[in-house]
Amino acid sequence: MPTVTKNDLIDRIAKQTKRPRTEVRTIVQAFLNGVVEEVGRDSRLEFRDFGVFQVLVRKARMGKNPKTGEPVPIPRRRSVKFKPGRLMREALAHPPETVVQTDDIPECQVVARINPNNNGAPGARVIQARG
Repeated sequence: MPTVTKNDLIDRIAKQTKRPRTEVRTIVQAFLNGVVEEVGRDSRLEFRDFGVFQVLVRKARMGKNPKTGEPVPIPRRRSVKFKPGRLMREALAHPPETVVQTDDIPECQVVARINPNNNGAPGARVIQARG
C-alpha cells in the first residue's frame, strides 16, 4: 500500500488547479490548521460526502499492568473519531484496479483487482481486448 504525503497532495492539487505550489501549500496548511483548531475546541466537523471528525472523551478507568497484574489508573482522555461519508464509503467498497500490459498478447491488457485485505494478492483477473 503506497503512502501519500501532504507534499504529494500539494503537488497533485497544484497541477490540477494550475496554481503555484507555494499558494496551494499555504491553503492546504491553513485548512489542516483549521481542522486541528476546531477539533481542539471539541467541535464536530462535517464535510458532506467525505466524512465527519468528532471528539470522543474516554472516561478514566482502572487498567492492569500486563507484566505485574497490578491495577493502574488510566486518566480521562480525548481522541478523534472519523466516520467516513458516502463517497469515502463507496471508494472503500471497491478495491483498486491495476492495469498490466502483457507482452504475450500485445493487443490485450490484464485488469487485476487487488484485494487489499489479502496482502495485495490478486483477486479476479479479467483480460480485455483493446481497440
